Amino acid sequence: MSMFKNKKFAGYSVVFMILGVLFMFFYSGLQNDHLNVLTPYLSEKYGWTNMQITNPVTWAGIAVIFAYLICGAAFVKIGVKKILVPCLIVLGLATIGIALAGDNYGLYAVSLFLVRLLVVPLQMGAFMLCANWFIRYRGRVMGIITAGSPLFSVIGITVLTLLANSVGIKQGYIVLGIIILAMTVITIFFIKDYPEDAGLFPDGAETAPKSEADVDLKEITVKKLLSESRAWQLIISYGILQFVIMCMMSFMAVRYNSLTPEGHQGPPLFVQALPYLSAGAIAGIPMSFVLGWIDDKLGSIKASLVLNLLFFIAVIPLAIMPVGGNKVLMIVWAFGVACMTGGVPTMHPCVTSYVYGRQLYQSANKWIMTIHAIPMAFSVAFMASMNDAGKLTMAYYILIGLLIVSFITILTMLKIPDANAADRDYGAKA
Repeated sequence: MSMFKNKKFAGYSVVFMILGVLFMFFYSGLQNDHLNVLTPYLSEKYGWTNMQITNPVTWAGIAVIFAYLICGAAFVKIGVKKILVPCLIVLGLATIGIALAGDNYGLYAVSLFLVRLLVVPLQMGAFMLCANWFIRYRGRVMGIITAGSPLFSVIGITVLTLLANSVGIKQGYIVLGIIILAMTVITIFFIKDYPEDAGLFPDGAETAPKSEADVDLKEITVKKLLSESRAWQLIISYGILQFVIMCMMSFMAVRYNSLTPEGHQGPPLFVQALPYLSAGAIAGIPMSFVLGWIDDKLGSIKASLVLNLLFFIAVIPLAIMPVGGNKVLMIVWAFGVACMTGGVPTMHPCVTSYVYGRQLYQSANKWIMTIHAIPMAFSVAFMASMNDAGKLTMAYYILIGLLIVSFITILTMLKIPDANAADRDYGAKA
């Protein structure tokens, strides 16, 4: 990438990409992935029901609806770094709180609530920093940092599961909390909100973006936003993708264990599926970069269509998975999960920037993600209720139907122009 020709810009870029990978690792892992380990562990150790264990996440999901709006507005008005730092500190302490709670349900509930709530600034911060610093290379940089999401499936779930089956998961959550607090220090000393704050321009260019020469607007009202068809196309398509990913990631263990044959001897089916999840995640991690490359070369709408298709190979195998499991379906599912968890974080900020541009990105994004948070808030409760009703298989067919709707919606977006087209260099070799 030619952005590395500017050594000063390259230094900031490398630090951001490393930190961005960690941000997305913890965003994906602590949003829902860790529930695949935490839920069966606490259920067996303390006899808590699935609803008891996941209720703090459901309530936090409702609070997240407002958190997206408040956080997005604060990023615009106050600054990304000034909001991220205190949020990271509390997130780290809350993660350690889960470890120390034991059978104290009150401490557990508060800690889990805060963890689910405070991964929002991690995601929004990474997205906004990428949108601020990159235009031409936005897709590929997002593809790199969002590789952190499926990495949790490779490392986080496996490590937590091993700990849960040996000495307990307390140590795992303590280590996660310490790493988050260390990330806070890096953010304080090495992150700036805009390249202009460091005397630079996006992509390491020598001049300001051409596409912003006549743009001085940095806010878009919610009334104007919701009057535009392009906003609703984004809300519907990516709202469905966000809902599906929450449903998928929070109930993988429950789904697999529900398919464990009666009288089965040995580890539960989900434990047997973990090696496939790790292998699939490793194979799928490059897809984040591939989607980013497609975004940079062909545009965000076409890349979004590819992402939507990849979702099907994550959901369909779980819908048709037989009792006792199937190795081929497990491999396909694992690859799809990695594409899904890495692809949505890659493409969501890219497509929003594509539609609204760098200047209006966060102003529009705060409202779009707020609306997305509404169905996301009830995703875990939806899966839990379907499971309790003995209709978990039907839930996956419902998700497939929703994915058909999102694919059709994205198709209707093909004629939307790129707001930063003058600086994108579609088809360029660099």
